[in-house]
Amino acid sequence: MIVPVQQPAAAADSSPEALLPGSTGDTVASLQDVSKAFASGPPVLDGFAAAFPSGRVTAVTGRSGSGKTTLLRLLAGLELPDAGAVTVLGAPISSLDRAQRAAFRRDHVGVVGQDARLVEFLSALENVELGLSLRGVTAEAAAQPARSALAAVGLAELADRRANELSAGERERVAIARAIAVRPAVLLADEPTARLDEANARAVAELLARLARESGTAVVCATHDVAVIDQADRELPLGATAVQPIRA
Repeated sequence: MIVPVQQPAAAADSSPEALLPGSTGDTVASLQDVSKAFASGPPVLDGFAAAFPSGRVTAVTGRSGSGKTTLLRLLAGLELPDAGAVTVLGAPISSLDRAQRAAFRRDHVGVVGQDARLVEFLSALENVELGLSLRGVTAEAAAQPARSALAAVGLAELADRRANELSAGERERVAIARAIAVRPAVLLADEPTARLDEANARAVAELLARLARESGTAVVCATHDVAVIDQADRELPLGATAVQPIRA
């Protein structure tokens, strides 16, 4: 069972229902000999290869412009490679058409950005339920997984609080809850702690690590934040020749 992440000042009191466990260490997503360039400059990825295992956090690091966000967008099927192949759960994402990629992303991929982008007048629970409804889940079926996801990120007691009344750290955790409510095989996080103070950044980093290990989700996080890198199982520095393990 996932233990709710602590607030910087105090621990959350509620315990979430267990997310479905997954086997860890199996490759969930991969890029093989991928190249990607944009009109404005040289390739951001050139013959790039990497594999992302279930139940692990990979911190994708590198200077601005090194391709961190592009890598996440390729895994999500929001960008297509100029060459090479992108595979997620055995599906050749780079060979699917736009509608097929959207359907696959809806069912199997969670995305968290720098900006939580919540609907301000809706409660935390309603924001998560809205995310599920956009994935085709009925209102009746969305209530329980939405509450479970909020409990998993330590926000069960704030489920009915409006988004505009939440702190920056709480808002980011609602965004994570919205992404994990569908229990994705892959969670892609683009600088999720960039707008948070040190305490909240550490709490979010610990949460991502806990979710990966307890749910079996492969978490791929583009980041500059040492708090996230320290919690990761490995670091993938773009432009380097090898993946660097964070811990044994």
